[in-house]
Amino acid sequence: MALNMDAIGKKIGPISREYTWKDVILYALAVGADSSELEYCYEKNLKVIPTFSLATTFDFFWHIAKESNINVAGILHGEQELIFHAAIPSEGTLITEGAITHYYDKGMDKGALVIAECDTFHSNGAKLFTSICNIFARFDGGFGSGKAPKNVVIFPESEPDFVVDARPSFDQNLLYRLTGDFFKLHVDPEFAENAGFEKPIMHGACVMGYGCRALIQKLVPGKPEHVRRLACRFSRPLYPGVPIKTLIWKTETEKALWRVVNAESGETVLDNGIIEFVE
Repeated sequence: MALNMDAIGKKIGPISREYTWKDVILYALAVGADSSELEYCYEKNLKVIPTFSLATTFDFFWHIAKESNINVAGILHGEQELIFHAAIPSEGTLITEGAITHYYDKGMDKGALVIAECDTFHSNGAKLFTSICNIFARFDGGFGSGKAPKNVVIFPESEPDFVVDARPSFDQNLLYRLTGDFFKLHVDPEFAENAGFEKPIMHGACVMGYGCRALIQKLVPGKPEHVRRLACRFSRPLYPGVPIKTLIWKTETEKALWRVVNAESGETVLDNGIIEFVE
């Protein structure tokens, strides 16, 4: 297989996704929300966790894979940036369109990066968010393009200002996939083993959802609509049931850096985290 060079710049979409308050609550439960966060779990005065945007646009992710001709056995979420233009309503239809913007070669034995960007609008006409997605295609390197520009995030040497503990369940992957990500890597033991893992792994986007909840809890409690930008790199896989910690450094009045670590091994699972918000 080889990446389809003609896919760069080719329009993808519009792709529509209808959703209701039940989808919003299912997503919240799938990223660890519980009765202590009824604003996410009860349709009365319901608010939407910003990373719900990833679940509702997952079809676009697979259009990227199809158009680029990625070998799906080696596909992993590499980096993700979300820019929010308006609060996500608790129901409606989302319309997403975008394109693959770049391919970067990491080498024959190291894979490639596929970069895509899309905008999502609500059926009420509002532009809600922009998503910039970096897909790591582990088996598609060696075509000779330039290397990706480095994204360097320098963390403070001090201890984090906040630490939020969480323990996804051993079945968290089974719940999260019901939000729309049915990739076999997260449920099929044989597929996961053939892809180089001991067993099915957590969705990186699910871990990002845990991080997003933690950030809102500490920086803008009860106000998910105040998040303006959220970004991170998916650095290591996490197995369901393994506890995590979200570490947060508030670096400016309305900006913080963050990462998620495996609480058992200390390894960083999500890195280069940035959040921008309004207080």
